[in-house]
Amino acid sequence: KVLLLSIEGVISPGRTPSPPRFPIGRDEPPPLLSRIKEELKRAEEDKKIKAVVLRINSPGGSVTASDILYHELVDFKRKTGAKIVASFMDVGASGAYYAALAADRIVAHPTAVTGSIGVLMLHFNVQGLLEKIGVEATVVQSGDKKGMGLPFHTLSPEEREILQEMTADFHERFIALVAERRKGLALEDVKAMADGRVFTAKKAKELGLIDGVGYLEDAVELV
Repeated sequence: KVLLLSIEGVISPGRTPSPPRFPIGRDEPPPLLSRIKEELKRAEEDKKIKAVVLRINSPGGSVTASDILYHELVDFKRKTGAKIVASFMDVGASGAYYAALAADRIVAHPTAVTGSIGVLMLHFNVQGLLEKIGVEATVVQSGDKKGMGLPFHTLSPEEREILQEMTADFHERFIALVAERRKGLALEDVKAMADGRVFTAKKAKELGLIDGVGYLEDAVELV
């Protein structure tokens, strides 16, 4: 048997908010990580399953969720000896590419985009808006850096430096994992392309980020 696993949408620890689309009386599907973990657990019990095709259509998601997904896939391979082939559909970028590094081979649809080897943190400053509507936010905190992520003030140079250092640490981990898993790519090669840009399937193949360009059936045939 070949197990087909689908990873679609934003990779997050919980449910991704979406417009109501399920009939009344039916539950929404479980969170992505919970579903993947459960499916892999059931697959471990089926000794006829010798391989997995990982169908991915995702722009990525949180750092931790992507890392957990990668870990679950690697752990499944360790326990079962099964092979994994990842197949990118429209997009397999950022955290989705991170998770796909657990696969033995990566194939991308001819019109897919991938890469986006990078990390970002988003900070909103709503102070001006609150002042316009007459709302004042008062924060009581135990330390002067405790509330640096709150959207009620502009980041100071020191706070920005702290967040930049955290982002750089996560980025270095991502880069090191790509260099480790993509044989033939040196660390310096990965650093040169790890500025967050996305690549077409053709370009990603030329750079060594994926192993082939093809359709889902080609991934099945490969595995």
